[in-house]
Amino acid sequence: MLNIRPSGAAVGAEIRGIDLAQPLDEQTFRAIEDALHEHEVVFFRDQKLTPEQHIIFSQRFGEMELHLRKDCYKPGYPEIFVVSNVIENGKPIGTQDAGLFWHSDLAYMAVPSRGSLFYALEVPHDDSGKPLGDTLFASTTAAWNTPSESIKSIVAGRRAVTSYAKGYYRDRNSGPRPPLTEAQKARTPDVEHPIMRTHPYTKKPCLFINEDYTARIADLPQQESDSVLNLLSEHVSRPEFVYSHQWRAGDFLIWDNCSTQHRSVFNYALPHRRRMERTTLTGSAPF
Repeated sequence: MLNIRPSGAAVGAEIRGIDLAQPLDEQTFRAIEDALHEHEVVFFRDQKLTPEQHIIFSQRFGEMELHLRKDCYKPGYPEIFVVSNVIENGKPIGTQDAGLFWHSDLAYMAVPSRGSLFYALEVPHDDSGKPLGDTLFASTTAAWNTPSESIKSIVAGRRAVTSYAKGYYRDRNSGPRPPLTEAQKARTPDVEHPIMRTHPYTKKPCLFINEDYTARIADLPQQESDSVLNLLSEHVSRPEFVYSHQWRAGDFLIWDNCSTQHRSVFNYALPHRRRMERTTLTGSAPF
């Protein structure tokens, strides 16, 4: 039986006593998967994983997704996407500004990601030793369950347009990004998803919009759409729906991309190094 410690927030739980570098029997793995579905974010402290072990554990959940940005692949491991402010040989080793805005990974795809598995290798600290660069997670199931009836009536049955280009080109804290290639554009046309998405495993309703990639509500004038999306974005990030994860080196954290969205806290800069590695799970078409 797993030792699970809920965070006390609307989302999040720590799982103790598991070494992810070791093979897990089917019963233990299914218990971890069940905990992810229940708590939407789960994490394990003090892990020591090779890239191969990170990938092998990720594959237990199913098919893996390769990110569009090949410049952020871990050398030799295209399954691993590097999130880091570290510069080596004059070039960043990964994306420097991932998570600047509230988002759900790959929400802009016709088939968004099921989940993400994030391994903390280096965590920045301030001069007093306090960790910097927390990640905030918001429960979209809790957010859907509590809006006013007027909000629900506005979005009931509606669909929203998600746009990778919108999130890619908006203001960043690391300077301009290189233009999207024609291949990247071809792989990421704007798509529509239901605003109320049914979770494919738990069948719970989730609020599936986010401030980074949701461009507009289909069939609404842009001004009205902007107003409703701003209202929904403010709602989903209310403090009572949010868990703030304070990282330690060796943390391994899994989040559900249907039932949560997340944002990073950028309160650090070099020489305070931050280095994380992520694998991403293929999901299913929203309904």
